Amino acid sequence: MLIAARAVQGAFGAVLVSSTKSLLVTVYSDEYERARAMSIFGATLTAGMALGLILGGALTSGLGWRWCLYVNVLVCLPVVCGALRLLPSIAPRPVVRLDPVGAVLCSIGMIALIYGLGDVTSAGWGSAAVIGSLIGAAAMLGAFVARQTGRVHGLLPLRVVRERNRGGALLAMVFNGLSTVGLMLILTYQLQTVLHYSPLRTGLMLIPFALAAAAGSILIARRLMTRVGPRWLITAGIVLSAAGLLPLLGPTPTGHCLPLIVAAELIEGIGTGLAGPPILATALRAVAREDTGAASAASSAAGQLGSSIGAALLNTIAATATAAYIAVHAGAGAAAATVHGYTVAAGWGAAILLVLAIPIALLINAGVPHRNTQAAAPGAGR
Repeated sequence: MLIAARAVQGAFGAVLVSSTKSLLVTVYSDEYERARAMSIFGATLTAGMALGLILGGALTSGLGWRWCLYVNVLVCLPVVCGALRLLPSIAPRPVVRLDPVGAVLCSIGMIALIYGLGDVTSAGWGSAAVIGSLIGAAAMLGAFVARQTGRVHGLLPLRVVRERNRGGALLAMVFNGLSTVGLMLILTYQLQTVLHYSPLRTGLMLIPFALAAAAGSILIARRLMTRVGPRWLITAGIVLSAAGLLPLLGPTPTGHCLPLIVAAELIEGIGTGLAGPPILATALRAVAREDTGAASAASSAAGQLGSSIGAALLNTIAATATAAYIAVHAGAGAAAATVHGYTVAAGWGAAILLVLAIPIALLINAGVPHRNTQAAAPGAGR
C-alpha cells in the first residue's frame, strides 16, 4: 500500500511541478523577469525539501511516522484554495496526443537503472539481477530515444534536448540532484547510525543546509543571474557542491565531527542554491510555446533521476566500502567500518561532480538574460 501510494504521489507531484514551471514560462515572457522568478522558485523547492526533512524528523519523534503522510493533507488544502483564487488563467495549448508506449519505455528504463544500482548493495556487481537490470535499462531507454526520433509530438521531442544549452542544463540538473540527495543520505546515516541522534535532532541539524540554500538562491543567484552568464554560475555551483562533500572525508567514529558536518551543509547549500535557479532558467529558456510542457517535464524528470541515482549509487558505494573494510580489518568495530564507507562515498561523489562539471561548462554558452523593454510589464495578463 505504501509503495502504491508513493507512486500516485510521485505521479501527481510531477504534474504539479511541471505545470508550475510551464506557468512561470508563460507568465514571465521577459527573460530578465523570468530569471528573477526562477531564482525564487528554485529557493522555494530547495527550502521545501530541507524543511520537509526537518518536519519529518519532528513528526516521527512526536506523533509517529504516519504523520509524515497525513501532514500533506494539511499543507495541500490551503494551497489548493489559494491556487484557485490567485493563479492566472492561461489559454490552453492545443491538445497533443499522448504517447503511452514511450511513457512505458522511459519509466521501465529508469526503474531498471535505479533498481540495478540499488541492488548492488546486497547482490554485488556480478549479480545476474544487477547486470540484467542495467542491460534492460539501456535497452528500454535506447528504445525510448529511437521512438522519439522523428516524432513531431512525442513524449519528449528530441529537439527539446538537442539544443546545447537546454541539454547542458538538464545534465546539470541530474548532477545537482545527485549531490544534494547524496549529501542528505550520508548526513542522515552519519547522524543517526554513528552519532545516534534522534529523528528530531537529525532534522534540526539540517537547518544550516536549508538556510545556506535559500541564501544561495535568493541573495546570490538572483543578483548574479542578470549579470553573469549561466555557464559560470552553474559550473561554480556544481564545484561548490563537490567541495561540500569534502568535509565529510574527515569524520571518525571517535572524533568530534559536528563542525565538519555543519561546514559540509553550508558549502553544499550555497552550491545547490547558486546552481539551481540558473539551471532551471536555462532549461526553459527560449523554448517554443508548444514545447513548454515537454521541457518542464524533462527538467522535473532530470532532477528526480539525479536524486534517485544519487541515493542508489552513493549508498551502494558506501555499503561496498564498508564490507571491504570489515573484510580487511577483521577486528574493527561496526562504527569504524560504517564511517569509512561514508567517507569513501563522499569522496566518490565529489570526484564525480568535479569531472562532470567540465562537459557542462563546455555545453552551456547562453548569454546573460536582458530585459525586453518592449515586452509586457511583469504581471500583465494575470
